[in-house]
Amino acid sequence: MNLTLNVWRQKGRTAAGAFEKYPVNDVSDHMSFLEMLDVLNEKLTAEGKDPVAFEHDCREGICGSCGFMIDGRPHGPMPRTTVCQLHMRSFKDGDELFLEPFRASAFPILKDLVVDRGAFDRIVQAGGYVSVNTGSAPEANSTPVPKTAADASFDNAACIACGACVAACPNGAAMLFTSAKVAHLNLLPQGEPERYERATNMVLQMDKEGFGHCSWHGECAEACPKGIPLASIARMNGEFTVANLLRSPHVSGGDGGG
Repeated sequence: MNLTLNVWRQKGRTAAGAFEKYPVNDVSDHMSFLEMLDVLNEKLTAEGKDPVAFEHDCREGICGSCGFMIDGRPHGPMPRTTVCQLHMRSFKDGDELFLEPFRASAFPILKDLVVDRGAFDRIVQAGGYVSVNTGSAPEANSTPVPKTAADASFDNAACIACGACVAACPNGAAMLFTSAKVAHLNLLPQGEPERYERATNMVLQMDKEGFGHCSWHGECAEACPKGIPLASIARMNGEFTVANLLRSPHVSGGDGGG
């Protein structure tokens, strides 16, 4: 198949950017989208031009680094699919596609389709850990975990921090990502000691990074390649509220701690 790509080209954070048009011919429908971009970059390199910068690592849909917008949709037209798992059979001969980076003030553009997702790392650093005692690892079965809690925790742990939820949200909110990282630990007994401190610290760090506020559009869950549910946001909001009540001196027994 033959395609026309309109690719956002930008040399750096402060540089002006614009779409540039590239024809890509003889594309196999068995190629992944990134393999198609590899072909384009080989052509650009052979012509002495700067190849298109895009992120990738595992190319197996588990690292979250490959995300960008395809025709205004994070990761492209297929549900529950990352760009690296999107195949060219999802498109038609003669299609004209627009490729651009995830747009959010908290995701500054580094070059072309590459954005800085460091804000996500800092949110995780604020509370994405559990307390452990020194010494040998405890017996795996010594702490019973209800199956419903284990399943829900696993569902949230599936988040790959790609940023599609932020890019899809009209407010540039990171609530789905943050709630997934809070939930997958808070749902387990091992995460109980920092439960409310975790919710508070991660939400505050999210706000500090400049993400927008959630207005419950639901676009984040629709765009998520791993199917993180909106219920995770509701759960995090509840735990954040409880954490603030526990810290209030007006609540009986409140001592300002978590």
